[in-house]
Amino acid sequence: MATRLRHIAIIVPDPEKAATFFEQAFGMTRAGTARRGVYMSDGVMNVALLKTEGDEKPGLYHFGMWVDDLDEAEKKVKEAGGTYLAGRPTSALSFYEAKYRDPDGVVFDLTHTGWRGAVKEVVPAESADA
Repeated sequence: MATRLRHIAIIVPDPEKAATFFEQAFGMTRAGTARRGVYMSDGVMNVALLKTEGDEKPGLYHFGMWVDDLDEAEKKVKEAGGTYLAGRPTSALSFYEAKYRDPDGVVFDLTHTGWRGAVKEVVPAESADA
């Protein structure tokens, strides 16, 4: 089963300002909007820049893994000591994910449908030239 890191969510005070920084500093492009922010992409990874809510502190919020089979991945997570928190993709076109917590309390997402601006498989440069 292929599992790929393809999503990072960062809490920021001003998603528009952060998006401009990501565009100018890293050459990332806007892939879409989130309920509370902006999705950025480098063509492989999705970075969600999410506006602070409540007493959230700016910084890394969670990461996301793109899997082949959500049920099988969830089974492995639970067997490894992880716990389910919330959510589930609602359709094949949904960019929503299921949220979990690892044994140390770190929150992460699993999805089989991906994130806007991310690609699951990257073609290695040597393969692309063939």
